[in-house]
This record gives sequence, C-alpha cells and structure tokens, in this order.
Amino acid sequence: MNRDSERIFDEYLVTAARAGDREALARLVARFQPRLLRHAWRVLGEAERARDMVQEAWVEILRGLGRLDDAAAFPAWAYRIVTRRCQKQFRQSGRERAAPEEEADGIAVEAPGTPSAEIAFDLSRVLEAIATLPAPQRAALALFHTEELSVAEIAIALDVPPGTVKTRLMHARRKVRALLEGCSDEQAG
Repeated sequence: MNRDSERIFDEYLVTAARAGDREALARLVARFQPRLLRHAWRVLGEAERARDMVQEAWVEILRGLGRLDDAAAFPAWAYRIVTRRCQKQFRQSGRERAAPEEEADGIAVEAPGTPSAEIAFDLSRVLEAIATLPAPQRAALALFHTEELSVAEIAIALDVPPGTVKTRLMHARRKVRALLEGCSDEQAG
C-alpha cells in the first residue's frame, strides 16, 4: 500500500470507529499502537515507561475520538496526546529523559525487512547517530522521516510551533550528517 492509500485507510478507520464500528476501532488501535509506542520510546528512552504512557494515552484517545472533527487529523492528534502524557510523566517524576535503550523489548526500532549486509551496516550507523540526538530532535526527525508527517502535523504532535519543528529538524540533520561524515573520515584514514 502506498502512503496516500494508507492515510485514506486510516481516515476510514477513524470515521468508522467514531460511528461505533468495533472492528474498525480494533484495526485502528492495531495500526497505531506500534507507531505510538515508537514515538513514546523515542521521547522517553525507556520501553516500560513508553508502554505505560501509550496505554494511558489510548484511554484519552478513545474518550476523545467522538469529538475529533477531522479524521485526517487523527495521527497528529494521537501523537500529541502521547507527547503530552510523556511530558506529564517527566514533570511528575522530576527525572531527566533517558538515552534510548539499545533495543526496547517488543518495540521495533527499525522497519521490518532483511537488508543486505552493507545496507544493514549503513542503517545501524544511521540509527546509532540518531540515538545520540536529544529526545526532541530525535522525535521530530522520526515523525518526519519515518511516520511521514508534515511539519504542521509534527507541530501539533509535539505541541510546539512549526518554526521549532523546522529548527529541530535542521539541527538533527546537521548532527547526524556530522556524525556520519566523521565515521566515514575515520574509516578512510
């Protein structure tokens, strides 16, 4: 399925779920649970806390689904609820954001598939570079490139102005590029 047809299908599921279709609701949850988990994990850096925040977010999402005016706005709206839950967790615990765990139990960090050894090596270098980013930059970068949200949707999801999203993306890309170029320079020399 191409990205446009996936978005249309998501909109259909949201609309059907709002109309009371339990099967559509179950499919919507199944489609978005991994995405929301990855987002919470990127923000929190801990798999268990990410699961807890997403579970709490689903309660809020399901309660508010009937009030969502535009089905196309669901992804950004759902990410925003998860982001706010994560922010609330930080305020309540008074803890700093953790660096992401190498591999979170049950939370797929990479896209499925079996890349060639060379691509897998390059991908692992990119993922390592992304893991060094501050959580806000890591989240913006992932929402833009992995979830294919627009800057406006990311602004809603992260509850920040669009200009902040652009700045985070710019800094994240520069840092990742610098880390990757530094790696290739070391290997060449």
